Amino acid sequence: MATRDKIYLNNLQFYANHGLLAEETTLGQRFNVDAVLTVDLGPAGQSDNMYDSVSYADVYTVIEDVVVHQPPVKLLERLAHKLAVRILSDFSFVEAVTIKIVKPDPPIRGIYDSVAIEIQRDRAWFDQINEVK
Repeated sequence: MATRDKIYLNNLQFYANHGLLAEETTLGQRFNVDAVLTVDLGPAGQSDNMYDSVSYADVYTVIEDVVVHQPPVKLLERLAHKLAVRILSDFSFVEAVTIKIVKPDPPIRGIYDSVAIEIQRDRAWFDQINEVK
């Protein structure tokens, strides 16, 4: 049976230069990221050993690297894809990941709180895309 255990990293806030428009890539803007990692937390719960879980700090560092330090992308969908690939690649205990990226201030006329996308990817998907390479 697949685990239902989750690790949540909520509302991680970054400033980066992703976007379709020249102004977005020049001036930059805020991006908020939520990551939900499906992980069997039973071993860590029994052992109280960090090596039986996933380090929140390490996941944060990976997300920050992809969002802030890697070359900009045009689409939030691409950014979320890159985050999912990197998390599933770097953390073998993670069975699945849900990534939500929020743009609080997109260059859209109107009154709104934000725009966002969300993707879900699992280990089987990751294994399949790696077979294609």
